[in-house]
Amino acid sequence: MSSPPSKRVLLLHNAKARQGSAALAPVRARLEAGGFAVAVEPFENLPEIARDIMRLQDSCDVIVVCGGDGSISSAAPAVMESGLPLGIIPAGTANDLARTLSIPLDFAAAADLIVAGQTKRIDVGMVNGHAFFNVASIGLSSELAQRLDPEIKKRFGRLGYAVAALRILSRAKRFRARIVEKGSGKRVKTYQIAVGNGRLYGGGNIIAETAAIDDGSLDLYSLEMPNLWKSVLMARAFRTGKHGAWKEVRTARCVEVTIETRRPMPINTDGEIVTSTPAHFQVMPAAVTVFAPPDTITRPVPLRLYHR
Repeated sequence: MSSPPSKRVLLLHNAKARQGSAALAPVRARLEAGGFAVAVEPFENLPEIARDIMRLQDSCDVIVVCGGDGSISSAAPAVMESGLPLGIIPAGTANDLARTLSIPLDFAAAADLIVAGQTKRIDVGMVNGHAFFNVASIGLSSELAQRLDPEIKKRFGRLGYAVAALRILSRAKRFRARIVEKGSGKRVKTYQIAVGNGRLYGGGNIIAETAAIDDGSLDLYSLEMPNLWKSVLMARAFRTGKHGAWKEVRTARCVEVTIETRRPMPINTDGEIVTSTPAHFQVMPAAVTVFAPPDTITRPVPLRLYHR
């Protein structure tokens, strides 16, 4: 009697990602030991990921992305189109999506989670047709993404982020924007507007105290203090998601929002610059099936639609 056919895994591997090369061997070994037939497809730039998935989707049953948050988000549109489950091997710098989903940062353990087969459905955020799992932002984070040298990011990880962030904070200026939700617009002067789909971003900050990646909504905040250095006093609040308690921080929960600026400004989605303002954000509820530990995602009590 013949044995049942193995599930076919398309393993997309970014060798340029921090720790990426070290991840490939243990991940492949664990998947094959778990009965999966593994086909490795390397990529060198983010646009390749979606093209590879669309090209090879009929030859696999599971898609696995080994890379950072930007790589995983780049895969999202093609994953949604394919309808296949997504496995995540966190091989980036911050790995905020993996942390949100309680996926182990150990490569072999993350692969074992895929073999175990437990899945969850999670939301995907969209901005101007580009997907993001964690957060999309305009202002400080976008400037950081543009100025952070890839080699420094790969070599120093979060320390590299911190050094680049201090340089940007020292010369940051507010910009004018219009936030439009449900037909109502509000003009603001702000250092940053962030729109979160998940819970964690920026290496462990919380987008909102009650945010979840399966709650069918987006969480927005806008930094509107006159002096940016006051944000240093808010650091603990951002780590816990309680920054909305400060009067200088505007927050909102919505399913769709538009951000307009006087001039086009770049938008950073999960660490990558992908588009610019004007920006139309929306949430795609339960759009992707991911491998994740059981009972790790909760839907907190909803926020009021607007604070301030």
